[in-house]
Amino acid sequence: MRVPRAIVPVLALMVVAAGCSSSEDRDEERLNSQREKYCTQLGKWQKARNAADTDTPDPSGFDEVGAVAQDALLAMRPLGAEAVGGGRTLAEATAAAMKSSDSEAEGRVVRYCGDSGFETLTR
Repeated sequence: MRVPRAIVPVLALMVVAAGCSSSEDRDEERLNSQREKYCTQLGKWQKARNAADTDTPDPSGFDEVGAVAQDALLAMRPLGAEAVGGGRTLAEATAAAMKSSDSEAEGRVVRYCGDSGFETLTR
């Protein structure tokens, strides 16, 4: 079977375009998964922090809020350079919210989660 010469470049272009699209889809899925993981951890931190505000200190010395904050900070790493407004990155805003009780920074990261489609994961 002979293939007309005009079809070969078109087929080659379609194969290349399909490969790029598939790669871009995987990248978007990975990014979406990372955002969901971060927002889930952020919500867990908020819940633990709010519960700790009403609880008496744990005599064992185990700081549950700190452990949950560490999980959120680890989940944030691949996304840390993303801008969240006010000249801050996600990393800066997350650190300020968790370490300095910066309510403005916390609002920025909660808004980030909302803009990413994960508003229900945060408090």
